[in-house]
Amino acid sequence: MRILILGGDGYLGWPQALYLSEKGHDITIFDNLSRRHFDLERGFNSLIPLQTLHERIAVWKALMGKQIHMRIGDVMDYEALAAIFQELQPDAVVHFAEQRSAPYSMIDRKHAVFTQTNNVVGTLNVLYAIKEFAPACHLVKLGTMGEYGTPNIDIEEGFIEIHHKGRSDILPYPKQPGSFYHLSKVHDSHNIMFCCKIWGLRATDLNQGIVYGFETAETALDTRLATRFDYDQIYGTALNRFCVQAVAGSPLTVYGQGQQIRGYINLMDTIRCIELAIMSPPKESEYRVFNQITEQFSLNELAEMVVEQSKHFGLEAQIKFFPNPRVEQEQHYYNATHTRLIELGLEPHLLSETVLASMLAFAIAQRSSINQQVILPTVNWRDAQNEVTP
Repeated sequence: MRILILGGDGYLGWPQALYLSEKGHDITIFDNLSRRHFDLERGFNSLIPLQTLHERIAVWKALMGKQIHMRIGDVMDYEALAAIFQELQPDAVVHFAEQRSAPYSMIDRKHAVFTQTNNVVGTLNVLYAIKEFAPACHLVKLGTMGEYGTPNIDIEEGFIEIHHKGRSDILPYPKQPGSFYHLSKVHDSHNIMFCCKIWGLRATDLNQGIVYGFETAETALDTRLATRFDYDQIYGTALNRFCVQAVAGSPLTVYGQGQQIRGYINLMDTIRCIELAIMSPPKESEYRVFNQITEQFSLNELAEMVVEQSKHFGLEAQIKFFPNPRVEQEQHYYNATHTRLIELGLEPHLLSETVLASMLAFAIAQRSSINQQVILPTVNWRDAQNEVTP
């Protein structure tokens, strides 16, 4: 298949491109490299040294004899986006090209506006490009479980059957987003569903949980093919942060009471889920939603797992409860349905002692590169631009 990957230089996009290329698909990456620019702005770095996109593609071709095509461009530039759709005529487009951080979206007005403009308008541009130039193309869009929030009922996969005053209907599941970033994803979902209905497009919206892991079968072939390992306060996930803090000898900073529960998924399962969606496309005019998670944990559970596993490396990690910079429920019910990808063939890689050990071992190997100054949160949901005091 001809597959266009928007945002193919990112944490998820790059290993996705390698995986699908290895499977024999014709892959083209479209990326504006903005994620790299943010690191340069803030003095952040992935704990894994990253090669340039050009170097990555050259290494892949030298190792595997497979060519990944590349275009440097922005989904906000409709002319450039239209040109790649006209030229490529993709069978499927995988859309990762969004600002993906909740803390980033809450820094201040400028970052909130950028997040919503880039994500919502960028996705609308993609929808128009599909309509105009590749109407049979299947859009596989990365959404987020954060669209749902933490309701006091089970979370279904995109839709819920409602019985009200003697009548019934199947409606989109109610959304309770927790940041300007999550709000942008809700707007995306509404726009995609609307365009499927009025234009006959076909789309899969993957509401993904928090991804962990830094290696796939393809990135492990050569260190120059590595994807990101973010641990900073803006893009780093809690599990990455805990592993790095344990290795650096700093307390594991658990926000609030630590009872917040979220869905999680291994990086290897993420790229497999995308493949499963691509290879089982929806019908014309169909908008479908899959919850892309395999497990759910509280922050306390994750921190305790890291503390326990770190003992095998001679580390004495401690947990420290930190004032929560976010506005969120800290004690809540959470049970998310996630069966549709399993039904398509997903065989999950669950978070285990082996996985945690590999993450800790990697952090130990990169210990000299850890910058502890970028870990503690300074972005406060309640008052943008006011720092959180430890």
